[in-house]
Amino acid sequence: MDQRVEDVIGQAVFEEDCSEMVIVKDIEFYSLCEHHILPFYGKVHVAYIPDGRIIGLSKLPRIVDVFARRLQVQERMTAQIASAIQDVLQPKGVGVVADAAHLCMMMRGVAKQSSSTMTSCLLGSFRSDPRTRNEFLDLVRNMG
Repeated sequence: MDQRVEDVIGQAVFEEDCSEMVIVKDIEFYSLCEHHILPFYGKVHVAYIPDGRIIGLSKLPRIVDVFARRLQVQERMTAQIASAIQDVLQPKGVGVVADAAHLCMMMRGVAKQSSSTMTSCLLGSFRSDPRTRNEFLDLVRNMG
């Protein structure tokens, strides 16, 4: 709960003249719904467009874990991941999509076993430029 993004990133931010989209897909995560204290789990897809700085690729899943390992709601977790990457790198844009199964929906109440929940947070050029947004969403949807 007390883990900080700065601690998991350490010295893994590098100066680099790169301006193409960087994507890490299918980052597995497990979390606990803060409303029901039941697990939710799935995959997160993270992308950013560098603006003179990049991050070690293994640090993106570590950022996901910082927020997933807390009592959480998926909507907030998705936004926290995007905001953390934005704060650390100050890139031209950040995109995060999370796709998860929630045991609170599967085990209780509505009892829908095959449902999934998707959330997204788009910052910078991912929000303002439809071409960038569509490229990211198409790559998440169609690759893998």
